Amino acid sequence: MQRLGAVHSSAVQTRSLVVLVLQLLTQLRGADSALRYRVAEEGPPDVKIGNVAADLGLTAGTGSGDVTFALESGSEYFKIDNVTGELTTGPRRIDREKLPQCQMIFDENECFLDFEVSVIGPLQSWVDLFEGRVVITDINDNTPSFPSPVLQLSVEENRPIGTLYLLPTATDRDFGRNGIDRYELIQDGGAVSSSTRRTVGGNPNTRVDGLGDRRGRSGDNGGGARSSVFELQVADIPDGEKQPQLIVKGTLDREQKDSYELYLRVRDGGNPARSSQALLRVSITDVNDNSPQFERATYEAEMAENAPPGTPVLQVRASDRDIGVNGQVEYVFGAATESVRRLLRLDEATGWLSVLHRIDREEVAQLRFTVTARDRGQPPRTDRTTVVLAVRDENDNVPVVEIRKIGRIPVRDGAALVPENVLVDTPVALVQVSDRDQGENGAVTCTVVGDVPFTLKPAGETALPPLNKKKYFLHTSALLDYETTKEYSVTIVAVDSGSPSLSSNSSLMVRVVDINDHAPTFPQNVVEVHFAENNSPAERVLTVVATDADSGKNAEIAYSLDPAGNGPFYIDADNGDIRATGALDREQRERYELRVIAKDKGTPPLQGSATVVVQVTDRNDNAPKFVQEVFTFYVKENLLANSPVGMVTVTDADEGENAELSLFVEMDGVFSIENNTGTIFSSASFDREKLSTYTFRVRAVDGGEPRKTATATVSLFVTDENDNAPSVTSPANESYTLLEPASSARTIVSTVTAIDSDTGPNADLHYALVGGNPFRLFEIGHTNGVITLAEPLERRHRGLHRLVVRVNDSGIPSLCATALVHVFINESLANATIVDAQVARSLMAPLSLDIAGDPDSERALGKQRLSVAIGVLAGAAAVILVILLVVTARQCGAQGKNGYEAGKKEPEEDFFSPPGTQPQVGRGGGSDRGRKPRRDKRNGSGGSAVAGGGKSDRSLYSGIVTVNGLPRMGGGRRHQSSPDLARHYKSSSPLPAVNLQPHSPPAEGKKHQAVQELPPSNTFVGSGDAMSLGSDQCSEYGCQTGNKYSKQVRRNGMLKLSAHFI
Repeated sequence: MQRLGAVHSSAVQTRSLVVLVLQLLTQLRGADSALRYRVAEEGPPDVKIGNVAADLGLTAGTGSGDVTFALESGSEYFKIDNVTGELTTGPRRIDREKLPQCQMIFDENECFLDFEVSVIGPLQSWVDLFEGRVVITDINDNTPSFPSPVLQLSVEENRPIGTLYLLPTATDRDFGRNGIDRYELIQDGGAVSSSTRRTVGGNPNTRVDGLGDRRGRSGDNGGGARSSVFELQVADIPDGEKQPQLIVKGTLDREQKDSYELYLRVRDGGNPARSSQALLRVSITDVNDNSPQFERATYEAEMAENAPPGTPVLQVRASDRDIGVNGQVEYVFGAATESVRRLLRLDEATGWLSVLHRIDREEVAQLRFTVTARDRGQPPRTDRTTVVLAVRDENDNVPVVEIRKIGRIPVRDGAALVPENVLVDTPVALVQVSDRDQGENGAVTCTVVGDVPFTLKPAGETALPPLNKKKYFLHTSALLDYETTKEYSVTIVAVDSGSPSLSSNSSLMVRVVDINDHAPTFPQNVVEVHFAENNSPAERVLTVVATDADSGKNAEIAYSLDPAGNGPFYIDADNGDIRATGALDREQRERYELRVIAKDKGTPPLQGSATVVVQVTDRNDNAPKFVQEVFTFYVKENLLANSPVGMVTVTDADEGENAELSLFVEMDGVFSIENNTGTIFSSASFDREKLSTYTFRVRAVDGGEPRKTATATVSLFVTDENDNAPSVTSPANESYTLLEPASSARTIVSTVTAIDSDTGPNADLHYALVGGNPFRLFEIGHTNGVITLAEPLERRHRGLHRLVVRVNDSGIPSLCATALVHVFINESLANATIVDAQVARSLMAPLSLDIAGDPDSERALGKQRLSVAIGVLAGAAAVILVILLVVTARQCGAQGKNGYEAGKKEPEEDFFSPPGTQPQVGRGGGSDRGRKPRRDKRNGSGGSAVAGGGKSDRSLYSGIVTVNGLPRMGGGRRHQSSPDLARHYKSSSPLPAVNLQPHSPPAEGKKHQAVQELPPSNTFVGSGDAMSLGSDQCSEYGCQTGNKYSKQVRRNGMLKLSAHFI
């Protein structure tokens, strides 16, 4: 009663759909209608072919899901939208030339793919099946090609102009406009000459020059010279093919030239066009003037399929009116596909075609090719005929029973899964019966064998050829009960009508499917697991288990991971093992959250889920890593010891003890490093001038097991501090330079050279004149230290000039050094001893005083007034002392003939006064003013100094007398080599210009004018400020250092003499 109630309820539901079903049925076409479409080969996936719903005229129910569509066959190349009925291409590309049914098809409309589509009503209450055909149109995807890259052609000599030679034809797997379109001859330089088409005996041809013989011969123009003896024309032969022909347009003389090389190109008519070319070698031979002739232009025959190899099929015959070798005919395949050459054998001598391999009509129904007959003359002549062989069918194929799914009922591994709640007369499978044979051999009947609740009902006769194919629906004939019978074995037998008949059977296992009403469940909603990093690939993390209260397929659980967050894990769909796809890296990610889904295999499937949290634990798999391989630091020299000089940064991607780092410096005693901060300290101060670069390595060791280390290189550069003053290397302070008075301006006088141990700006030196240049006679180069003469020299400039040069560096603060440059302006150095003495005294003079040439200059007089006064007083004291000494000497002993007489006053001479200006001694009558000086009776030159006082060029030394037996320097004699010395020693310099030489022998006949005690070395002793050089602070004239110019006062009981010039 319960079962009858269910049937009654289903009947009520069915009646509610009657109106919709009637509307749809009225829109469907007749069962014999077929869907036809066209699509180009080699297209991408999802190319729209057509809309089945629209082409069938279905409007009601489509688009809402009440009426759906399913592709029953043809899914290898096509797919259909089950709601809209849109038919599109599938993922597999369609190659027309590789389809078996299109191998020998020469008509574009004869290459097609069939498909079947079912229209399914609501709840599969009804199903209609329709057939369709998609014609595969050709595209230009194949390049035409010649049989060989090198084509040989023999042409006899002395052939008349206009003689035609058939050239080998090219083949193209495409056809129609994508097939061969034209032939061209390519000249050596790349120029292309194409030919015009004509039918046999048609219009004149377009001329194409051939290429010269590449080998070259004596008397030719060269290997690449053009030839005008050949042209190309293409003839359209009756079977639709194009025959390239070579035309003789010039005289052929084998003795002059026996070969030509041309290039033949074939091009198809596609867009874009494809082309290939071959080398055509034309050999000139003797005359062969008759071509073979076939008995028929076309041979047609029929052959049985499966004929054994060696079975003769057809003989082609050709005759040649020539005799000898020129009349011997041999047969070869012309335009023949690979299939023809593989299946047939052509006897070259007899022309018999025989079976080479068994031919299956179901694979090749017709063979069409050409046979070429050629004689053995030189060159050979040919003729061509077309052979058409039809393959006669034999009953050699058993019927094929194919059981496929229909609608929403799946068929897997020969079993249909049918829910137990389907209605009676529900189609559960599609049965297709076919036979590859033709006629009665392919007429098939079929039936269901056994006591099963299923029956076959025709699904409609096929409307598309071949017509030896029938389709049936396998319907339920009774209600199914899962608890009573869980599966049925349905056997279908098919028998053809051949003689003898052939039969086959196929079985379908119908499994009654339980209704799925329980979802899988997990014992825990959240599972947490700890898993160490650096695991092996596919290592198991954990296993999850879910249970399902259903049975059978409804209880079979498939596990999967939610793709939204599965990470580097996968799960075994059968046993729930979660495994890592590769090695995990905690440093990249230490926590993963996975959602595991357990889905049963019911229809529709139900599912449950749980969350798995994977915590990745650490291993010591990362060595410490410095942020840089090389650390570069710059520190200033003179940095205090134990000062920080730099800081290195090192990291370790591990955690815990594996990331605890210890730092070491791989250089003993010089540097140390602080472990916590990476700060590097120096154990000593730096001196860049001793060592400017330090390079060492720093090592980091982690605390893991095993320990891992890393090293980095530290380069420490000591930057310069301005801690070194410049040092003057030349000229020496005691040296001097002779400068002739006639020197012009810009004359280079001397060059001051200095060095600085520092570097950079601290060693960038600048030169300046800071003293001793009152006349602005000299200039110095600011950067190169070159001293040049700035102004022309005058007479008053003669004598010794001391220039004070200061050398500054560019450091902050700046350090400096002071140098003395002595320049002696005179024509010669005959009195070098005097100049040396002046330079020696210059070294003890204060730098604030100028030593610059003529003492009569107004500037010198203004600066030295006090010195003159002191000199006068000193001279007076000296005279008094001399008088006292003379008196004392007279009292102590007898006097010589030439000695001083008591009471006799000798004329006095001032060492540092100019001639004619004798100082006055005493205040009274002792004055000689206004009187003519008394001449020395014993030496006429004694009074000449006064008499000649008006001459400006008289030497100062004419009034100097020797002391203690020293000769008088000058007397009445002048230094012939240096007439201007007198003017030189009248400079403004405070230094005495007298150079007394106590070891000089006395001059005979000279009177002692004065007696003084002088220092033994005759070293000038004077007063003045000390000068020091090289200090850190620079004054206007110099820098203070430990080295000083000191003026020493000799205290040996002798008279202290201070002399100054006026």
